[in-house]
Amino acid sequence: MPVIGVLFGGSATTQRFRLSAIQKGLNAAGFVEGQNVAFEYRWAEGQYDRLPKLAAELAGRRVAVIVAIGNTAALAAKAAITSIPVVFETGIDPVEYGLVASLARPGGNFTGVTFLGANLLAKQFELLHETVPRAAAIGFLENPTNSNAEAIRKVAQAAADALGQKLVIAEAILESDLDAAFTMLVRQRVEALLIRSDILFNDRPQQLANLAMRHALPAIHPLREFAMAGGLMSYGASLTDALREVGVYAGRILKGEKPADLPVQQSAKVELVINLKTAKALGVMVPLPLLGRADEVIE
Repeated sequence: MPVIGVLFGGSATTQRFRLSAIQKGLNAAGFVEGQNVAFEYRWAEGQYDRLPKLAAELAGRRVAVIVAIGNTAALAAKAAITSIPVVFETGIDPVEYGLVASLARPGGNFTGVTFLGANLLAKQFELLHETVPRAAAIGFLENPTNSNAEAIRKVAQAAADALGQKLVIAEAILESDLDAAFTMLVRQRVEALLIRSDILFNDRPQQLANLAMRHALPAIHPLREFAMAGGLMSYGASLTDALREVGVYAGRILKGEKPADLPVQQSAKVELVINLKTAKALGVMVPLPLLGRADEVIE
């Protein structure tokens, strides 16, 4: 029975929806865990500096294919794995960061799915500004250990500058940092918040929605799960769709296809979800034109 190595930056307790999406993709390719494929997991538990060692461990196990989820996991796999096929899911540009030679012709042993999250950041700032136009200071929740943290900060600062807003950056590396990050933002009199895409944040939509409500902060996050959990709004690609494609690619490689011949998929579907119930609780009047553009309005 072939074995798929799975490299995650997060923890097993927060990854169920990710694993489910990957497994659905594998099922579509004809593989079912426990029947004709097995998994071997490596979890970094939010400590990204562990990922290089964990990637090397999987390489040593000689699994049939490795799935690397997240920016830092993908880069750790690239540094440690030279021959085993790797399927990644990432929000960075895989060509710019050296994961593949090109999107159409990856070359080598890497391919996967990207949703180019940085490209959507300016639009997320614009949506937040449209919703809370009087906000003079915007918070930006960041994990400084993410591999593209510095580049994302520059994009965020440029977006805030273009809107004439002060940018206040709050950092969180571990779950235990989140309360202090929100407290700092409130002390800095931040009036709205943008939460970037990062495994630490993506895996905790309910916790972040609760914190935003507790501190009366209108907030936007790239994943719809945030708005569904009670956050004000979300705008971004479907992570579930991206992970399902990762599973499909892993299945195709198990059937004999080569990563070099599988073009990197780009998540084209972008959706805006607005939680009107949360808006009312926060006293936010969402403009009617914005409600009209939303893919889903939660009432």
